[in-house]
Amino acid sequence: MEVLFLAHRAPFPPDRGDRIRSYNILKYLAARARVHLVAFTDDGTEIAPQHRAMVDECVLVRRTKSQSRAAIEALATGKPVSLIAFADPRLASAVADILARRPIDAIYAFSGQMAQYLPATGPRAVMDFVDLDSAKFAAYANDAHGLMRWMMQREARLLGAYERTVAAKVHASLFVSAPEAALLPGSRTLENGIDTLFYDPATLPVAAPQPLLVFTGQMDYRPNVDAVISFAREVLPQLPTAHFAIVGRAPTPAVRALASENVTVTGEVADVRGWLAAADVVVAPLKLARGIQNKVLEAMAMARPIVASPAAAEGIDHAGTIRVADDATAFAATIAALIADHPAAQALGHAARRQAIARYGWDARLAPLDALLALSHTKRAAA
Repeated sequence: MEVLFLAHRAPFPPDRGDRIRSYNILKYLAARARVHLVAFTDDGTEIAPQHRAMVDECVLVRRTKSQSRAAIEALATGKPVSLIAFADPRLASAVADILARRPIDAIYAFSGQMAQYLPATGPRAVMDFVDLDSAKFAAYANDAHGLMRWMMQREARLLGAYERTVAAKVHASLFVSAPEAALLPGSRTLENGIDTLFYDPATLPVAAPQPLLVFTGQMDYRPNVDAVISFAREVLPQLPTAHFAIVGRAPTPAVRALASENVTVTGEVADVRGWLAAADVVVAPLKLARGIQNKVLEAMAMARPIVASPAAAEGIDHAGTIRVADDATAFAATIAALIADHPAAQALGHAARRQAIARYGWDARLAPLDALLALSHTKRAAA
């Protein structure tokens, strides 16, 4: 069987939320079919040989269109900015070439921006929206003003119409959580998993001040930026003995400005597990969160006590192993209680890891793909 895998960002290395999901799906498919990968890359970095060897064919197109150019083109054409930003004739040509040369049995499109490359007719197509982007822009609009509010509302409206059109044409539409799938009728849930062998609480912790609170994530992603800024300003002052570590690549100037005697901004780290292992409490105070948060699953697998906002905890079957707080006062009080009762916090963390192992192994989460794509369970022969 041959599968064409389309991705808005090359799935390698699996070091951020979207790439963790796309990488593990690609790995799962490659064990059951011949996979042809066509994806955008942001920086032109060469893919490591072990990653390239996962697929039979790999075509990467460096994305060079600026957001401002995409916005101008979108306004001129009446299309969503999100689609125009990823519209590229080079990638369209690569897709057409593979479809012409290879007997493709199925297409897996990862992220809504890639739906524009699905052929009008042909192999069965599965659309992995991951999250409903139109709902995200609608939420952004609620917090915006003036021209930006109009742009976000426009994006939500146009993108929502496009998402409904795509869902009506493909074999199946997938979302990362049941609440997300419920936003687009007829869709299905394909949850994220976690590699519980890699995320092992036996990892040696980094040297860090105690008590330590840790947030992990891509730090130029708006929901993450907003979360750490509000936490540092509203929650941390209520915990005068605590130290807050913001761990993740590409921190914005606003995030870097938070660095102080009791706040560490690490930037990119070689291995996030050491910081998780050192954490007394992992925090996920996101006000806007779509689907299942990988950062929360990672903390669960690392047996850490977690305090999360309702948005960050939504969609995760944590069986009560995550403490949920919905405002700054409740966040601070919950964290203080965990720090004060170390045995209870440790027990909570170990219960979280047991739940992660039982509920979120990748092979179990991705098993529905066998039927959706009519995959064989036999691994393909090595080249």
